[in-house]
Amino acid sequence: MSKPLPICYLNGAYLPLSEARVSPLDRAFLFGDAVYEVIPVYGGRPFRLREHLDRLNRSLAAIRMPAPRSHPEWAAICAQLLAPCGEADCYAYIQVSRGVEHGRNHAWPDGLTPTLFAYVTALDPLPAAMLEQGVPAVTTRDIRWARRDIKSTALLANILLKKMAADAGAFETILLENGELTEGSSTAVHVISDGVIHAPPNGHHILPGTTRDVVTELATRLKMDCTTSRVPEAMLRSAGEIWLSFATRGVLPVTVLDGKAVGSGKPGPWFVRMHAAFIDFTRELAGTPAL
Repeated sequence: MSKPLPICYLNGAYLPLSEARVSPLDRAFLFGDAVYEVIPVYGGRPFRLREHLDRLNRSLAAIRMPAPRSHPEWAAICAQLLAPCGEADCYAYIQVSRGVEHGRNHAWPDGLTPTLFAYVTALDPLPAAMLEQGVPAVTTRDIRWARRDIKSTALLANILLKKMAADAGAFETILLENGELTEGSSTAVHVISDGVIHAPPNGHHILPGTTRDVVTELATRLKMDCTTSRVPEAMLRSAGEIWLSFATRGVLPVTVLDGKAVGSGKPGPWFVRMHAAFIDFTRELAGTPAL
């Protein structure tokens, strides 16, 4: 398992992660009253940094918090934390809490100072078997709250759903609501059916995925038909290919769903092309400004 680098950022200071302390009265601790972002870093360069920070600001606005740092300020914080990584692959975690109050009140008081926290974790190479054989997934009913477009730290439902996959020997739990696909417990889901890449449209019911958007852009490059539209459960279960997209691993193929083979039971030809295009895209951006 990848381990965090030893230095973090906390409220304007860089300090050893082992020494970082936050009050138990912080609203992130008491209520999950905080939002976060996970930013992949390839070859030492933050990937889609602007898009991740845009989404962070959208989450903040949705919970009625002003952005505490500008994009260039967050970029400078990330650069400082990433310096020890050199050109290694890793990911940066940013969290903004509403802050600390003296007591516990559901309705927050005005004038709180947000708690800002960030750190970096090295990213171990993706196991070759995941690309060569794909990963298994299971399905279940979506039990999460109604504002999944907010990247909130209140992730108890996601944790229970991810543990469901782990207990079943699977990589991911794919979620269904009213007979339709929403997303995975920690991933976006793409369904390839009848020569078209399908993904549910953005809205309050799913998190707008930054990596999912990359898949859409690369599909255009590859001249693959791609659409955002409602995905019925029947389409998911009869798909020729199913992909997961997420910040820390790019795109992965699901080859077994609820114990049954997806397509041929091996990563499909469309995935092979998309994965290669994704790797080429990260290399293409090497050395270019992150913002």
